[in-house]
Amino acid sequence: MGNLRARTKKALRGGPTRDKRLVGRVAGAMAIGFLLSQIVFPSFAQTGDGVTPPDPSVGADVPLSYFGPMPSETLGMDQERLVGPLQLLRSGRLDEKKGTIELPLYRGQLRDGRSVWFILTDTTDQPNAQALGLNHAAKLAYSDVGDAVREGHLEADTSITFDAGTVDFGPQRTIVPGAAPNFFPPKTARPGSVADAAYSPLVRLDNAGGHIYNAPMVAFDVKEDQIRFCKGGVDHSLVHDRVVRICPDGNGGGTATIDLTTIFSFAKPSQYMSTEASDPVVAALDAGTFAPALGDVQVGRDDSAFSAVERLFPIANGPTGKNNPQRQGLSSALADGLDPLSVIGGLPTVALDYSPLWDLNLAEWTPEAIRRGYRARVIDEFQLLELVSRGWITGPEGADFGSTGIVVNCPIVTRLL
Repeated sequence: MGNLRARTKKALRGGPTRDKRLVGRVAGAMAIGFLLSQIVFPSFAQTGDGVTPPDPSVGADVPLSYFGPMPSETLGMDQERLVGPLQLLRSGRLDEKKGTIELPLYRGQLRDGRSVWFILTDTTDQPNAQALGLNHAAKLAYSDVGDAVREGHLEADTSITFDAGTVDFGPQRTIVPGAAPNFFPPKTARPGSVADAAYSPLVRLDNAGGHIYNAPMVAFDVKEDQIRFCKGGVDHSLVHDRVVRICPDGNGGGTATIDLTTIFSFAKPSQYMSTEASDPVVAALDAGTFAPALGDVQVGRDDSAFSAVERLFPIANGPTGKNNPQRQGLSSALADGLDPLSVIGGLPTVALDYSPLWDLNLAEWTPEAIRRGYRARVIDEFQLLELVSRGWITGPEGADFGSTGIVVNCPIVTRLL
């Protein structure tokens, strides 16, 4: 594991690696065969920086107005498990076309009185998750190791006092792609916000049942009038790079509008927000905060007992081309500025193991797979693992496929299909 982490981190930083081994694997479980990668992708139309289902009226003899609601929008049924769009983080106002969500803004403080502006996305407290429209993430109970969770105290005015943890939002986010055609790894990747060793977005409330909340910080040690950008034009030297609008209301609250990223979970196009990463290059690529404390969470054991994570599968060298219906991957994203369309594990309503903490498994198509023309968009975890088992996808530069040791905080927001 240590050697893999080192090779992957060198790849992410653009440094040299010497391990050129190609891994050949015997075919494993045939959950989803390779043919899926050749036949399912044209059913999705790429618009803007995401992938959204086309109107059902395409190719029909009647316009869209004659079609009924999607099954997931039908009342009186178990609609959340049916096909169609479904907002999962229900505490905010979602704009699918713009790829943003407007969430409640909270103001807390450190023990020394400095202001902490944050949002809420997930909690281990299931009743409160339902009441507030947050994601219920039971697996976060197993994240309380090392410095991965910090302490918080609920005050009489319902604000939270955090025991420690600061973020510097002052740095300029800098990304310089690699030379064509291999835009990934980038030549330069510096995050736009950097946390100290005590900061984590995860907080355990010591006087409110000991529940853990996912509370990403979006601004620190600033007054309301300094971060009032209600119409956009946000100063990202003061707030998180994912914030496109922020509007304090004068009473310790307000709203923060967050930019989302499109991903695939078990062939379902979905969107999440990326807020922190335990690696600085990944944080830069995701427009998130570098939060090294998240690295204390155990990885490589997703779905096992006491695991706090699910797996995330970014693809280093997928098909490129802004108008290519197969485009995918980090190299493509660095070339055209669109989302990398990574594959993730389970999300609510699709699986039972959702966590906003993702164990990054970097995937790379082998030269032989590319030469044979096998490279295409991958949209399902088992489809990707089948390609790994056949040896067409490996870790970076032929390394064994698996965890990189990097943890990212990416709360799920919506399922598009």
